[in-house]
Amino acid sequence: MIVKPLSRLLVKHDWRSGERIPRTGGVIIATNHLSWTDPVLLSHFLYNRGRWPIILAKAGLFRVPLLGHAVRSLRAIPVARGSSEAINSLQESEERLRDGGAILFYPEGTCTRDPELWPMVGKTGAARLALESGAPVIPVAHWGAHELLPYGEKRPRLFPRKTFRVKVGPPVDLSKYQGRPPHADVLREATADIMAAITAQLAELRGEKAPDTPYDPARR
Repeated sequence: MIVKPLSRLLVKHDWRSGERIPRTGGVIIATNHLSWTDPVLLSHFLYNRGRWPIILAKAGLFRVPLLGHAVRSLRAIPVARGSSEAINSLQESEERLRDGGAILFYPEGTCTRDPELWPMVGKTGAARLALESGAPVIPVAHWGAHELLPYGEKRPRLFPRKTFRVKVGPPVDLSKYQGRPPHADVLREATADIMAAITAQLAELRGEKAPDTPYDPARR
């Protein structure tokens, strides 16, 4: 009642290869992060593909009056970053996957800091979840949400009306990691494969060549 009309009002849509989103079964939707608005816009896209997106949200949001109630009602999973409870979000995500849920996962953990807005080096949570659960990882790239609301700004740029573009790739092939202990090196390699798949879809959307090496904020 809220998200779909809001999405239609704010942006035009250019959605590609949506048939690659499985209609049933547990699935991890791994995507890039550009703006505070893209979870809403992506949720509309996924809902139209027959999936209810389960989003991992900062634990603090659950304590905000009214917003906390809304986040819980949307079946979001709280993430307690930087604490010993952070692992709980992955455990709950795995349970939701077993129940056939669609987890919307941002491997970067935050909006990209790459100056050209390409995906950064990812964190290993999505890869760990995929390898432990066996759920497929579908790479999804989007472009345009940052034009509506650039990261760090509070007022949206409503005019002229922006276009929200989405491109879905085939499942990421993680078969070479199956059966291997989830050591740090394995998780980093699997994460790099996931991020490369997202980046490849974004390069097609943008019609540009992606950087050879992803931006790593830890080395800046």
